Amino acid sequence: MKMKGKYYLTTAIAYTSGKPHIGNSYEIVLADSIARFKRKDGYDVRFMTGTDEHGQKIELKAEEAGVTPKEFVDKVAGQIRDICDMLNISYDKFIRTTDDYHEKEVQKIFKKLYEQGDIYKGAYEGMYCTPCESFWTQAQLVDGKCPDCGREVKPAKEEAYFFRMSKYADRLIEHINTHPEFIQPVSRKNEMMNNFLLPGLQDLCVSRTSFKWGIPVDFDDKHVVYVWLDALSNYITGLGYHCEGGSDELYAKYWPADLHLIGKDIIRFHTIYWPIFLMALGEPLPKQVFGHPWLLQGDGKMSKSKGNVIYAEDLVDFFGVDAVRYFVLHEMPFENDGVITWELMVERLNSDLANTLGNLVNRTISMSNKYFGGIVENKGESTDAQEKAIDDDLKAVVTGTYARVAAKMEELKVADAISEIFTTFKRCNKYIDETMPWALAKDEAKRDRLATVLYNLVESITIGASLLESFMPESAAKIAGQLNTSLRDFDTLTQFGLYESGTKVTDAPEILFARQDLKEIMEKVEVLQEKQRAQAGVAQEAPAEETKEENVIDIERKPEVTYDDFAKLQFQVGEIIDCKEVPKSKKLLCSQVKIGSEVRQILSGIKQYYSAEEMVGKKVMVITNLKPATLAGMQSEGMLLCAEDAEGNLALMTPEKPMPAGAEIC
Repeated sequence: MKMKGKYYLTTAIAYTSGKPHIGNSYEIVLADSIARFKRKDGYDVRFMTGTDEHGQKIELKAEEAGVTPKEFVDKVAGQIRDICDMLNISYDKFIRTTDDYHEKEVQKIFKKLYEQGDIYKGAYEGMYCTPCESFWTQAQLVDGKCPDCGREVKPAKEEAYFFRMSKYADRLIEHINTHPEFIQPVSRKNEMMNNFLLPGLQDLCVSRTSFKWGIPVDFDDKHVVYVWLDALSNYITGLGYHCEGGSDELYAKYWPADLHLIGKDIIRFHTIYWPIFLMALGEPLPKQVFGHPWLLQGDGKMSKSKGNVIYAEDLVDFFGVDAVRYFVLHEMPFENDGVITWELMVERLNSDLANTLGNLVNRTISMSNKYFGGIVENKGESTDAQEKAIDDDLKAVVTGTYARVAAKMEELKVADAISEIFTTFKRCNKYIDETMPWALAKDEAKRDRLATVLYNLVESITIGASLLESFMPESAAKIAGQLNTSLRDFDTLTQFGLYESGTKVTDAPEILFARQDLKEIMEKVEVLQEKQRAQAGVAQEAPAEETKEENVIDIERKPEVTYDDFAKLQFQVGEIIDCKEVPKSKKLLCSQVKIGSEVRQILSGIKQYYSAEEMVGKKVMVITNLKPATLAGMQSEGMLLCAEDAEGNLALMTPEKPMPAGAEIC
């Protein structure tokens, strides 16, 4: 593959005040998926992450723990690095701000900025937030609290060095206006311009004297360098930057950064302070800063006392690395906060990973073994016009996937990129239902057609897995291994038919993702949460007294029927293999429902409660012997069963346990 150039990507370095939860770990998985995708797309990638290890908060935490600050950060930095490795993060460098070379260069940067007049000595008096390590004026407080984290602030006064931010403000405003891609999403840019830059920048405190755990100002040993000048400089010191000249080759090659990936809560530091520091140093600005949203706990703020903190290692222990990677990437919108719960994790694993992907791979390999002893052969194009149309549609979807995924990744819409890949896998499942290999196998004259169908599936899965590798590397490798092939470079993914005809797939397909029982998972979760509460010194709450009133609905009774009347109705389990909105209808969805070996078209007035996309793959309860009816000019051949609450909300009735399509409900 021809190289497309360099790509330097960084995360915010993790603060070592404590062990990070899954919301903190999300960022590193997001960055890793971008780095892996760029590498496969032909870029020379440099991916750096690490830890931010100085400040008053850490000094206090270490004192509480009865250890030195260095001992404290060594332990936490080790935990953070272990989490990165556990989540299969492909970083090129892990920097620590206690690294000797970093500390020495920060001292030189501070001195240079002081000598050229950008830093001056003064005194600071204001309201101080210890967790954020930030001073605020009374006017900046929100309800008397820190505007960043909402915690209490305390009055503080101390001698300090300050950076002349206003000196560079106009230049930064001009840069932002002439580089619309610099701050993403656009809402973050508007926030920085309207709330901070346009009203006028205040000079920034860049040293402290009230604590000692920081990089000493080498010409004034009462002071330590303020955390943000220290921490932000890691992006260049980690490449071997030297402010006195003679920077390393890595710096010359990779700077400026192509992307700083950070949480939305620290966007101000990265889009105002950091660019101004670089301007003062005479260095180029990063090309883009993306302030991603947060991954939030579904039932409120994470707290050890509540016992609801979700850690990456617990999720991995329950579901596996790639399932966790899939969830945090797929569930995080581009601009709005995402939600994580144990229940949602189980639902996504069972529906998307076990059903859509895992079942597809397993069925394809199993049919190849059953009908052809595992040998996959391409017997050529079909002469049947309908069969050719079905094949051509599959191939068009599959070979167009790379372009759609690449377009989403260019916009950093990673969740949408993954959805495009899974749209391809869903198309493969639909192809199985359209071609019905089990029916072809009954006709010896259709043997070549059956072979081609299975070849098309294997080729499609190989292309999908090659794209999936950036997001779920272990699973992609397992799929390729079971198909006895290699994952492909991106520049080959628009070609269909590169899987070598005559290749033998594995004899015993491995289950990629085992379905999880929600009740069993929640029982394990309760044990974890009780452990957290015990560690936090909080006793388990006694169960609340059951209320006499239950959430029930009374409905008007219909006339009694006999058993014979009831027995006339036939109820079966159906699997929705395709679903589309009905044009010009506000209520109707049109589903293709697999019931046994046949596929029925059923129209349902549930568009307000379900999207067409989320219907696909669901197992539903169907009345199958209703007389066909015409709705909105389309024929409906059955009825999906739903429950309705007092407000008229509908929920599809689904079997509690996995059941095959066509199973009778009795």
